[in-house]
Amino acid sequence: MMAEAFKRSLGGMAFAALITFIFITVLLITETESTILDIWKGMFGSLIMGIYFGSASLIFDNEKWSPLKQTIIHFFLSVTVWLPLALLLGWVPVGIIPIVMGLVGFVFIYTVFWFVLRSYFSKVEKDLNEHLKKT
Repeated sequence: MMAEAFKRSLGGMAFAALITFIFITVLLITETESTILDIWKGMFGSLIMGIYFGSASLIFDNEKWSPLKQTIIHFFLSVTVWLPLALLLGWVPVGIIPIVMGLVGFVFIYTVFWFVLRSYFSKVEKDLNEHLKKT
């Protein structure tokens, strides 16, 4: 289990590095000035979130829990990791309105990812079932 969590964390870090590279490329193309500290904080936060999301995917391997329970636990853990990190790194300013807006944005992005992944895995399931019927 620990080895799988470590492997998934590395995958999450790789994804975070790719996202960071894309954002730094956009900064270069748009000739946006940024401090090394701001870039470092953004990369640090991305790596932490990558490690979290990579290892937290293990929640969905627990076959004793329903998909709804898995999703609810994953969602609340995700908010618990993301919000303090977002406040600490300045991704979301401290204040009621920015925090609410940040949470709304997080819920929106989480929901989009959830629907995309659900659609993808439903298609995979359908394709596998069709393949099994042919054999």
